[in-house]
Amino acid sequence: MLTEFFRWLVNSPWSHFINSYEWVFPAVQSLHFIGFAMSIGTIAIVDLRLLGLGMRRQGPAELAADLAPWTHVGIAVMLTTGPLMFSTDAVAYHFNPSFQFKMACLMLALLFHFTVHRRAVRPDVPPIAAKLAAATSLLLPLYDYLIDARMD
Repeated sequence: MLTEFFRWLVNSPWSHFINSYEWVFPAVQSLHFIGFAMSIGTIAIVDLRLLGLGMRRQGPAELAADLAPWTHVGIAVMLTTGPLMFSTDAVAYHFNPSFQFKMACLMLALLFHFTVHRRAVRPDVPPIAAKLAAATSLLLPLYDYLIDARMD
């Protein structure tokens, strides 16, 4: 049943549009990378602040709040463009172990960001716990980046 859905996705109008012009997939992929850079970059700024490596004039909670709209826009762009790229060859991607691992890492990173990381910026969190959360947060997107490089 899932394979039938993926076949339908490959035959969808947006998949045909993306596959019909050689410039569309790279344009969508570029937007995907911009969203990735925007979300990971803003999260990394907060992580570096938690590690005591910059932006010391602002507290971590204030910095995270200021950057949150940019982080959310980046995540929204990734979660929009990613499925569009997936639709171009959904059956093959679904059975690709690298893609499966990438999706597991993405889910773990999103879950971590919206739970542990969000709590780590609070002023009442012990500094060692905040630093551990920041270090983990900096490492999680590396898997996604490395898998993207392997899949291309």
